Amino acid sequence: MTRTKLWRALLAMALAVAALALAACGDDDDDDGGGGDGGDQAAEAEQFPANSTLGKIQERGEITIGVKFDVPPFGFNNPQTDEVEGFDVDIGRFIAEELGVEPNFIEAISDNRIPFLERGTVDLILSTMTINAERDMEIDFSEPYYIAQGRILVPGDSDIQGLEDLAGNRVCTALGSTYEETIREEAPEADLRLVDTYSECLELLQNGAIDAISTDDVILTGMIIQDDTLEMVGDPLTTEPYGVGIKDGDKQLKDFVDGVLQQVEEDGRWEETYQKWVGRHIGREEQPPAMTLQEALELGS
Repeated sequence: MTRTKLWRALLAMALAVAALALAACGDDDDDDGGGGDGGDQAAEAEQFPANSTLGKIQERGEITIGVKFDVPPFGFNNPQTDEVEGFDVDIGRFIAEELGVEPNFIEAISDNRIPFLERGTVDLILSTMTINAERDMEIDFSEPYYIAQGRILVPGDSDIQGLEDLAGNRVCTALGSTYEETIREEAPEADLRLVDTYSECLELLQNGAIDAISTDDVILTGMIIQDDTLEMVGDPLTTEPYGVGIKDGDKQLKDFVDGVLQQVEEDGRWEETYQKWVGRHIGREEQPPAMTLQEALELGS
């Protein structure tokens, strides 16, 4: 319990700084984070045919987006405000704003992201989702909007220094993530532990029930924000291009999302959002990804 209270206090401090930065911008959301001047945005947004995907979303007045609820700084439920926040969440807000509707964020864990799209539970997935050829056979992806790298997280006093040290050790990752396959292939002697959410991995590591966590560096950064006794070790394991998940075959929605992403990257909002949620924690500047969707799909080929 003590360590849980500690990470919540650290997270609260980080959120307070982000809130001050947000207030200073002067043009961000004031109430429920659904898009600020919703009426003005709806009036200004391009209107789409009523029988099209985008027209139906506009008729509903909201777009449902699946995000992580437990992965700061990309998607997490702020315990102080009960609002969902993070890099992925802000990208979702930009898409909703351009469409002139409100965003409705629901939790999408690694294992249910594709089923949510296939069943129509969500319109989009913005849930630290890596683009790969296997997933592309089931759904469509936007162009990459972020490039993460696979890393390993351990306690500061651990003897594990990289992939070669995982043999015989208990390694946690999320069910349905790309690391389920990566660890089995690259560290076959590791004792792989699969859970539904990364917050479960963090709790297991803090309780000594596992020895390491393997996932994207930005997800692990969020864990370090919560518990600074942890550290990332070893060289990057993989390159993980994130894409917006879209129902298979919905070209209109894909083209619209790609257009919004391009605009966000060109007008400076991408860099502002990166700095707000990621850059200030790791002290590193980044540019929007230059990698194309085709290049991302070829990574794992």
